[in-house]
Amino acid sequence: MATRLVLDVLFSDLAADWYGSQIGRLAGLPSGTVHPILARLERVGWLESRWEDIDPSREGRPARRYYRLTESGATQAGRALASARRPRPGFAPIPQEGWS
Repeated sequence: MATRLVLDVLFSDLAADWYGSQIGRLAGLPSGTVHPILARLERVGWLESRWEDIDPSREGRPARRYYRLTESGATQAGRALASARRPRPGFAPIPQEGWS
């Protein structure tokens, strides 16, 4: 579920470079959840990253690490998301009527 939320943010603008806390804020997830997901996606080749080229003392904050889906990562992640959203054979959701 958390990986899907991270991927949803990344898919919202494939041309954008995203940094970790920005992804977390938009996905509604804490940094401690987002960064391991980003590291895992980068290890499997779905993401590429780069460090921001700034002078931290001048900017008053540390440099950010920016992430972007690779072309093959976008293709593979898109397939995985489509598969995850497809109902499984024999799966019937529990009706919500009458639940309080």
